Amino acid sequence: MKLKGKTIIELTDVNTGEVTTVEHENMMTNALNIFFNHNPMGLFNTLVNTRTIKYFNKYFIPICPNLLGGILLFSEALEENADKLLVGSSELPMAYASNNTNPYDDTMRGSMNLNESMTIDRGYKFVWDFTTSQGNGTIAALALTSCYGGAAVYGNAYDDTSPWFLMKQDEISGHASEIRILCLQAVEMDIEHELMYSMKYTTEGIYIYKVHMPIHSIGITDNLDGSTYEILEEKVIVPSTFQFVDYINLNGAFYDGRDGYWYGFGNRYNSSGSATVYWIKINKTDYSFTEGKWTLANTYLEEAGVQELSYGNRTSRGCIRNGYLYILAYNRKGVYKINVNDPADITLIPLGITTNDYGVGNGTSPNCVMVLIEDILVGKEFMILADDTVVLTKGDDKLMSMATPLFQWKQFLVSFSASYRNIYLLASYLATINNLPSAVVKTADKTMKITYTLTEETE
Repeated sequence: MKLKGKTIIELTDVNTGEVTTVEHENMMTNALNIFFNHNPMGLFNTLVNTRTIKYFNKYFIPICPNLLGGILLFSEALEENADKLLVGSSELPMAYASNNTNPYDDTMRGSMNLNESMTIDRGYKFVWDFTTSQGNGTIAALALTSCYGGAAVYGNAYDDTSPWFLMKQDEISGHASEIRILCLQAVEMDIEHELMYSMKYTTEGIYIYKVHMPIHSIGITDNLDGSTYEILEEKVIVPSTFQFVDYINLNGAFYDGRDGYWYGFGNRYNSSGSATVYWIKINKTDYSFTEGKWTLANTYLEEAGVQELSYGNRTSRGCIRNGYLYILAYNRKGVYKINVNDPADITLIPLGITTNDYGVGNGTSPNCVMVLIEDILVGKEFMILADDTVVLTKGDDKLMSMATPLFQWKQFLVSFSASYRNIYLLASYLATINNLPSAVVKTADKTMKITYTLTEETE
């Protein structure tokens, strides 16, 4: 199926009645092809251990106005690349809309015109209306997205849950303890190549496992319920300085630096203003490492994390982005940003709130305080953009109970807890890209109507 899209933007001056019209055609990305032609981890199959599955006909079909049911507006042109599926900090939409009427006082969100939006011959016509107070600013590009992504992008002050769409939850509590521990301690997943890297700290050394799991392909004796795995490589490294601090539980965490290294940090929470942090930097290729200890004056840190394998728990209060460790402050009113190669380069980013220590997952047990999506750090009630701007959001439970980071493949996300494997659709994907020939400016004296027509074309 080949789709063709055309946009008409009409800006009407409410004082003079003058109408300015812009028309332009779009390009399609691979978002729909990926959704319909891949089934990672048996995403669309009900297994014996499946607790939750979102069925096509209820949530996604018909494609319009569901999988395609929202619109994103951008102040800058987007890269015209069919594999560009998500946007980062510098490209966040200046306005958006879903497949319903805006139920909030969100001035960035418009409303679908439910009378004029309809099925047409071999296609669908979307119509969105923006009042004089909605969607004001420069518009250089548009993109169709899902109805869920069009409601809140990555989350906002009104809606924190819609874009993080839980598609499937499988129980893994009944699997062999080895695979459950491997999943619980996962630090990195190369979903494209069906690999998971898991790290476990002991007083004898750090165990690193390279594990194959059936994700896109399945062998004749494999299961897709998360019970099938093969340890391809097991490595033990023995540091002399680095340690998880033993205090009731082992306090520390491992992170993927996304720069060719894994990092470990061990510390107790600190309220005295002099924080001691043990650190290790591990080369992913040959497992060579460097290690040391930081003493950070006037620094009040939460633990980097907690490892409680005997209880099946793992907590993480930090994340690494672009060579910096972001870790929650002890009073939970800010996040410290520490250069992983130069701890003298440290700043405190005030959040403007006291964040919930339980993290982005639901439940009443601490899990991941922050996760990294593209270049955006996402917390319970906040996001930290690439330039360290803090954006406060509503604070609803975005995700299910989770012990691991979110592992991303295309517009899908995977996380594990001691009991579950959760698979999400990150619903604010780019399904189309429509860069206007020249930007238009919507001001408070204009209303805006966007008519987006999508039709099936003969191959």
